[in-house]
Amino acid sequence: MNSAWKSYGCIFVAGCLWGTNGLFVKLMQGAGSTSAYTGFVRIALSLLILTVITLVKEGPKAFKISKNTLISCALLGLVCQALYNYVYSSAINSLGVSFACVMTYMAPAFASVISYFLFREKFGPNKYLAMILNLAGCVLTVTGGSLKGMSFAASGLLFGLASAACYSLVGIFGRLASGESSPFVVATYNFLFGTIFLGLFGHPWTTVADPMDLKILAYGFVYALIPTGICYIIYFNGVSKIKESSKVPVVASVENVVAVIVGVMVFHEKVGLGNLAGIVLVLGSIAVMNMELPISGKSMPKRVSVTSQEHAHVQ
Repeated sequence: MNSAWKSYGCIFVAGCLWGTNGLFVKLMQGAGSTSAYTGFVRIALSLLILTVITLVKEGPKAFKISKNTLISCALLGLVCQALYNYVYSSAINSLGVSFACVMTYMAPAFASVISYFLFREKFGPNKYLAMILNLAGCVLTVTGGSLKGMSFAASGLLFGLASAACYSLVGIFGRLASGESSPFVVATYNFLFGTIFLGLFGHPWTTVADPMDLKILAYGFVYALIPTGICYIIYFNGVSKIKESSKVPVVASVENVVAVIVGVMVFHEKVGLGNLAGIVLVLGSIAVMNMELPISGKSMPKRVSVTSQEHAHVQ
């Protein structure tokens, strides 16, 4: 397996792990947590876990990073953690869970536009087709093809678009931050700034009766360890070696598929033909994004091979 497919494999695995987020959110809320406090506990405990892992694995010197990497990590924490949590929660309050989730999957379009100006990534027929398939697939996976009961407040739509823009920047800022430092260090700094910004702007500990409830913290620890801390290490390891940032949100959208599977297997949620069609389209969009479609009918599609590690600096 070449380095490109290993990198996309890392993002795919990270997306699968993110798909279990709903399980931990429901467990923590069932124990008395709130959405704001759940997000804060997830980020803060991930910071503690990753600090210990990074110190043991790489030593204190690993935390000495360049100014550009520090800025990229700060943007990750501010835009992709704190701001994303705020606008996504606001979108949910205005639009409902399903439509807010659908809005987030405008991220591949945002990533493609930003990557064009930032990295001069080209638009090919595969990207256009993959983004269309991905958006359609995510809509069907979440809604089953029915938009009944969804509200369309103008402010909610703006919050939804903002959440998509923030989500699209995870791969871009992660790529910039991972150019010089290890995924362990980048993930740790990401959660450091995320914890600081969420704490300063949200004061989430004031939203629960007992912030030190052991059951909440126990669920939060597992949530922080597996689909957060370990997941982000895998994710940043992948994006550091990927040449086309616009592909990242499409590959990571497997999260949506896994979330539906978890809902069916754990919470016995019903899935219709529309949802299943959406899953097929999402998986198909990931395959299409990583192919070169022929301009004429003479040549067969071939896989894109990316073997060089690109480092660039400007969430």
